[in-house]
Amino acid sequence: MSLSLVYFTWSSWNTFQKDWLHLKKLHQIPCDRCVFYTGEYYLKCTVHPHKAFHEEAIDCTDYRSVKSE
Repeated sequence: MSLSLVYFTWSSWNTFQKDWLHLKKLHQIPCDRCVFYTGEYYLKCTVHPHKAFHEEAIDCTDYRSVKSE
């Protein structure tokens, strides 16, 4: 096996792991299940529009589930 094939395989696997962890973190963003989510492009959240759908919104203190109300 050539060295370039080994490096390519290792690099691909490493990139896949990083992307998988990042994707898991993004799935923790609760904005689409929140009462304050508007569904509009310009104003996604009425409480924290600058945090909506970003990693900063993962532990949003104002999150209220749509199902709970």
